[in-house]
Amino acid sequence: DTARSRKAYEQIIADFEAQKYDILIGTQMISKGLDFENVSTVGILNADNMLNMPDFRAYERCFQLIAQVSGRAGRHGRRGKVFLQTRSTENTVIQNVIANNYEKNVNEQMREREMYSYPPFTRLIYITLKHKDITKVLQAALAVAQQLRTFFGNRVLGPQEPAVGRIATYYLQRIMLKIDKRQRPEKIKQQMMQIVNNVLADHNFKSTVIQIDVDPY
Repeated sequence: DTARSRKAYEQIIADFEAQKYDILIGTQMISKGLDFENVSTVGILNADNMLNMPDFRAYERCFQLIAQVSGRAGRHGRRGKVFLQTRSTENTVIQNVIANNYEKNVNEQMREREMYSYPPFTRLIYITLKHKDITKVLQAALAVAQQLRTFFGNRVLGPQEPAVGRIATYYLQRIMLKIDKRQRPEKIKQQMMQIVNNVLADHNFKSTVIQIDVDPY
């Protein structure tokens, strides 16, 4: 985070590898593709932040990142130590990380995604609405969601404010739609465009920007 350029970042890594200092603190960037011969200890702070992300992939990504960071310790045939800070010691992901049980973690996540209709068992569509007036964007989002539910029922989630709720002068609202893979994409597209056009035809919402992202992940 202190590096202002790629060159500065590479210099920090080079100095650490040359043992000019003993401790390196950073974001997940330092876990990716780096091989330090003399690193024997890795600490992962507040793993609960990753577990509690509002994203259906949170447990998957938490396992990936912790396993990847842990791999930085004990290289070249030497045993290392990994310290993991968490309040969720009984969480299945944390237990799977400790046991290095990739297969169990995958099976648990697949069962959960099937139960709650998330990919790879469904397709996701994000509908993002933008407007400079926060009241109007919320009203437009509610109108879109209400009409979507007439076609798709409880597979419509939202609207809600995304993680980044404002970009420049625009306020954002997002609706998530889960689509059964057996449904015809052409029909779904027609229904969605009809709904979008209905809402934009209302003079109160004519300045609203609506973006549709199919398979966002």
